[in-house]
Amino acid sequence: MSRIVLRGENLWKSFDRREVLRGIDIELGSHEVVALIGSSGSGKSTLLRCLNLLEPIDDGRILLNDDDISDPRVKVDAVRARFGVVFQAYNLFPHLTVLQNITIALRTVHRLGRSDADAEGMRLLERIGLADKARVHPDRLSGGQQQRAAIVRAVASKPEVLLLDEITSALDPELVGEVLALVRELGNEGTTILMATHEMAFAREVADRVLFLDAGVIVEQGTPAQLFGAPKEARTRDFLRRFAA
Repeated sequence: MSRIVLRGENLWKSFDRREVLRGIDIELGSHEVVALIGSSGSGKSTLLRCLNLLEPIDDGRILLNDDDISDPRVKVDAVRARFGVVFQAYNLFPHLTVLQNITIALRTVHRLGRSDADAEGMRLLERIGLADKARVHPDRLSGGQQQRAAIVRAVASKPEVLLLDEITSALDPELVGEVLALVRELGNEGTTILMATHEMAFAREVADRVLFLDAGVIVEQGTPAQLFGAPKEARTRDFLRRFAA
């Protein structure tokens, strides 16, 4: 593995008395694309939310480029600014135009001037074929266009890690492909990505490594060829069999 960008050590998280993460160890290398798979309720979303401090962990340690971001003295907002995050719901600000959505972090967090931020925002919109939508509001976009704009907003500030949480689950099937194509492109360009996904074919095609979560534990991990082609654990085989059914 290349240089470790993000590391979680012995992560535990409970809600009330229900243990959701149970001693998870995870590492993400520079420019690596890692897919998290598992049933609903397995802990995928909670793991992503804990890694960028949207949820506090109960125990363990999280290191981002060797900085201990789980230290209680850490400035949480400053840490979150080092991540790009995209959820299932697009979470674009409805009162802002598409361009304003993409540039808001560049201006408010990274202190880029408006003209420079707008120029970068337009460059990104042109790249994904949405330059003609720059001045409209998100409700004028299709679901696929909204999700692509959300992904571009997340990568505009050049995050150290991009976290993607089931980004296609709210989309109509015909819109899924255009969103996954953008993720594939980002991965090919070297963006470090950790994504929770139920798109097994996409994980097989794009991920460098796949982690199978079940009941808050990483049961098995490996290359897509290893995990999908010859899973070692019975729980992994059962999950893949059910998913393919």
